[in-house]
Amino acid sequence: MTLTKQIMGSSLLERSLFVPSSPSSLLNQTRFLVPLESKRVVRVRKAAKFPVAAISEDLVKSSSSSSSPSSSSTSSVSAEKPVKFKVRAVITVRNKIKEDFKETIVKHIDALTDRIGRNVVFELVSTEIDPKTKAAKKSNEAVLKDWSKKSNLKVERVNYTAEFIVDSNFGEPGAITVTNKHQKELFLESITIEGFANGPVHFPCNSWVQARKDHPGKRIFFSNKPYLPGDTPAGLRLLREKELKNLRGDGKGVRNLSDRIYDYDIYNDLGNPDKGIEYARQNLGGSDMYPYPRRCRTGREPSDTDMYAESRVEKPLPMYVPRDERFEESKQNTFTVKRLKAVLHNLIPGLKASLSASNQDFNEFSDVDGLYSEGLLIKLGLQDDMLKKIPFVSKIQESSQGLLKYDTPKIISKDKFAWLRDDEFARQAIAGVNPVSIEKLKVFPPVSKLDPQIYGPQESALKEEHILTQLNGMTVQEAINENKLFIVDYHDIYLPFLEGINALDGRKSYATRTIFFSTPRGTLKPVAIELSLPFAGPSSRSKRVVTPPVDATTNWMWMLAKAHVCSNDAGVHQLVNHWLRTHANLEPFILAAHRQLSAMHPIYKLLDPHMRYTLEINALARQSLINADGIIENCFTPGRYAMEISSAAYKNFWRFDMDSLPADLIRRGMAVPDPTQPHGLKLTLEDYPYAADGILIWSAIEDWVRTYVNHYYPHSSLICNDKELQAWYSESINVGHADLRHESWWPTLNNSEDLVSILSILIWNASAQHAALNFGQYPYGGYVPNRPPLTRRLIPEEGDPEYASFLADPQKYYLNALPSLLQATKFMAVVDTLSTHSPDEEYLGDRQQPSIWSGDAEIIEAFYDFSAKIRQIEKVIDSRNLDKTLRNRCGAGVLPYELLAPSSESGVTCRGVPNSVST
Repeated sequence: MTLTKQIMGSSLLERSLFVPSSPSSLLNQTRFLVPLESKRVVRVRKAAKFPVAAISEDLVKSSSSSSSPSSSSTSSVSAEKPVKFKVRAVITVRNKIKEDFKETIVKHIDALTDRIGRNVVFELVSTEIDPKTKAAKKSNEAVLKDWSKKSNLKVERVNYTAEFIVDSNFGEPGAITVTNKHQKELFLESITIEGFANGPVHFPCNSWVQARKDHPGKRIFFSNKPYLPGDTPAGLRLLREKELKNLRGDGKGVRNLSDRIYDYDIYNDLGNPDKGIEYARQNLGGSDMYPYPRRCRTGREPSDTDMYAESRVEKPLPMYVPRDERFEESKQNTFTVKRLKAVLHNLIPGLKASLSASNQDFNEFSDVDGLYSEGLLIKLGLQDDMLKKIPFVSKIQESSQGLLKYDTPKIISKDKFAWLRDDEFARQAIAGVNPVSIEKLKVFPPVSKLDPQIYGPQESALKEEHILTQLNGMTVQEAINENKLFIVDYHDIYLPFLEGINALDGRKSYATRTIFFSTPRGTLKPVAIELSLPFAGPSSRSKRVVTPPVDATTNWMWMLAKAHVCSNDAGVHQLVNHWLRTHANLEPFILAAHRQLSAMHPIYKLLDPHMRYTLEINALARQSLINADGIIENCFTPGRYAMEISSAAYKNFWRFDMDSLPADLIRRGMAVPDPTQPHGLKLTLEDYPYAADGILIWSAIEDWVRTYVNHYYPHSSLICNDKELQAWYSESINVGHADLRHESWWPTLNNSEDLVSILSILIWNASAQHAALNFGQYPYGGYVPNRPPLTRRLIPEEGDPEYASFLADPQKYYLNALPSLLQATKFMAVVDTLSTHSPDEEYLGDRQQPSIWSGDAEIIEAFYDFSAKIRQIEKVIDSRNLDKTLRNRCGAGVLPYELLAPSSESGVTCRGVPNSVST
């Protein structure tokens, strides 16, 4: 101890500078800390297996010299008495750019109290155990420096420092704990420790650290070095378990907004029975009749009128999600600006009394066009003097000059009348916003799988004579054999709900089937549409077939039939393919990942960017999109039955193992396995833009995941014995998807190929699949006649009361069958928001802190290879969109297919593949 004090005197310790990250520089500087009389030295070992304290050559004793009989007594003392020295932490804190008054006051208070000891305090934890205490080695507590001096900096990121004192035998820092003694939470982006011989040690944090008064425990962050559970260093084992236990919680109580607890619940908060019986809704999940994936538990009290329904939290109050899942500031600002336009949703209904009945509907196509040139309020006949009397309107106008106008959707930007063409109607089935419903026609006529005792005859009304003249001289069977016929079949998913839907006010729908023929030019054309109503007896007209027009009357009939197909398609797209498959079904896997996989687990590190923001966007959806009287119920044909349809699809149609792109294409008959092809698949329809581009991205994801998995799991036994990994997958199924847990189709997790398949499906659905289904919503659906989400009239037949008005003014009848003006503009505002990329979007092939997110150099290199492959795929997609032989993505007025082009600018771009489901 005497020697230690002599070498590292207190005054020297206080005056010493931080040692730099270069080991050679460190040794040169720290040599001056050695007293002149201590001349006998031992050279430092050159090859350390882990970062060690960067101290003087004079003070490190090699293993060889320790056994030498000629070793001096001084060297022996220095080996027994480790020397203490300083290392430095560089801590990056992200500031909030826009603060409200309360936040500013609290910030000033924190700056003042920081000076008197209410600091942010850190402590380093070693990977090694102290043999004396049998606990992990720890540094002293270090204080964040200069908080008060830098608190007023108006920049997004501020770097602070802290200095630690560690022993020379401290070993490798594997974790760091943080205590926030301020009043306000802070966002800790990263910590870098400088001063260890093997270079900087990185801690990517990206997390909110709550004030100690709200959360008394210390926050734990691990270094970027990944460890399988069995490889966890002794010093980190207890912390690894403790952190996971903290994240799981105890499943009790109401969650506070500052909590970081991940738990499960059923969808019991969609209705609002306290508001009235008409707002009560079925609970989804936990029953055989209404199965559903689990969502994040909030723990709110039950409603007053229904003990099984959770009480509602309405805007502007936020719904609970774990604190780190909330939108960051730039993302939140993007949503806020978009919501200004959505203020109209609440504003307009209050104006209904002042509006005449004539301007509730679109009566001419020019009325629709006026939304982009004049704006909604002017379209409603509300002039400036009236606008001044309406609260908030002036504020909205000041915020953005063109906010009350809608941007021209891409579908009509090149060709105003493109949407009217049959070839465009068909093209959107393979290159539009919902390209995943089309299937190869295998049996004609198609046959229903619904119970005939309940839903009537299973036979279709489609006959060969309906389509024979459209098949270029082929018979129907010949066209099927040559892969020329395709179908979009919504019969079975809609028919069970049609009676209820058609009894709703302002809702009229069919269950549709559409048959397409592949032309010699590689494009599709619709050749027949079947429209089905609930079976009402042998003499009822429950089924009818509409074919391409031959005169003016049949032309309008055909347009109405296509509108009903689009309405069915919009519902299935939103409720099944978009919401269920890429939002709701992923949530249990995300919850389980946080609960069962440590942040230091390599699979957690792989999945991390693909989970970002998903819980928050799903919570927002429960609050205002899929809830009772929410946007979906208001703007889509199924109305109050919307989420029941989604539940039925989960029960009857969805399978996790079919959510890989190759499996889905093969299931739909849109591809066949072919080992001679570059990616092992041959497309049934060669010019199928979604599939052609998608298979490039799927293959890149799968290759990247395989490289990653094989690196950490060279033997299958490692996967079987990985307790965290097995617990994650088991909990995802048995708790998160409990209603389907007994299904035989769930993949096993016994070897590396199982794991590669499971992870590839999750990453594909979170990134590319979601992008293909989401970011075209406004570009295609923002022009409501192209893709009406709702239909209000059936197609009249001779003898019907409405037939005369249809003949007298077919344009008005057609437009009045589409959403009303208010329904349309509400829908447009929402899909505009959903189609928008925020400025902080992370795209496939990118991730935060790309060079240090993992401490494994081989994996970082493999990730950069994956990024390069994604960039190359983008070039291939760009070249395809210029290829005139690919008529489904290139031609006069034809939109290029860019929904799977990986990169994008912010805004509504109709392209870009973010890493995660964030809108």
